[in-house]
Amino acid sequence: MTVLGITGPTGAGKTTALEVLAELGFEIVDCDALYYELLRTDGTLRRKLREAFGEVFLPDGSLDRRSLARRVFGNGEELATLNGIVFPAMSAAVERKIQYCSQKGLAIDAVNLVESGIGGLCRATVAVTAPPAVRLQRIMARDCLTREQAQARIRAQKSADWYRENCSFLLENQEEDREAFRALVRLFFQDLLEMFNKGETGNGSEGMEREAPDGEEERL
Repeated sequence: MTVLGITGPTGAGKTTALEVLAELGFEIVDCDALYYELLRTDGTLRRKLREAFGEVFLPDGSLDRRSLARRVFGNGEELATLNGIVFPAMSAAVERKIQYCSQKGLAIDAVNLVESGIGGLCRATVAVTAPPAVRLQRIMARDCLTREQAQARIRAQKSADWYRENCSFLLENQEEDREAFRALVRLFFQDLLEMFNKGETGNGSEGMEREAPDGEEERL
C-alpha cells in the first residue's frame, strides 16, 4: 500500500488532486475532519487542552474555536503549546488509519503535513501549488471575497518556495480549465505510482528537477 501526503495553499487545486486519487483507488484522510472527530471522541486530547488552556469547550461539548484562536493568535509560545498537544494526537490517529486501510493506497490531506510530522508517515509528499494571480481569482470566485480579502489570505499562507524545499514533489496548476488540470494530475500520479512500483524513490530535499507528465516541471 502506498501512503501519499497531499498539501498546498488554498485555491491551487488540492481538492481536484484528491478527487483523482480517490478515483485511482486511494482512501482519503481529511485531517481537518479527523481533528474535529478527535475533539469529540479523544478524551486524552480534550483533557490536555483543558489543562493547557482552561475550559475551551462549549456547553454542547464542541471546541470554542474563537476563544482558543484569540488566545494563540500572535502568541508563538501558546501556539507551540497547542501544536505540541494536537500534532501527536493527529499523527497517532493517522497511523491508525494507515494500519487499517484496505484500499490500494491512502492519501493524507493536511495543511500542516510537514510541521505536524505526518509527512514522515508518507512514501512521498506532494504540494499542489499555483501562481498567486491564479489563486487570487479562484479564491475570490469560490469564497465570494474582495480582492483585498483574498490577497490577505494568500499572504498569510506559505509560498511555493517553502513547499518546494519541504515536499517531495511540487505539482503546479497553471491550467485555466479544471478538466485539463484533472487530466494532468491523473498522469502525474499514474507516473508516480509506476515509479514506486519499479522501486524508485524521490527526495524533495535535493532540489533536483525532472519532467512531470505532459512536460510540466516536477521537482524531486
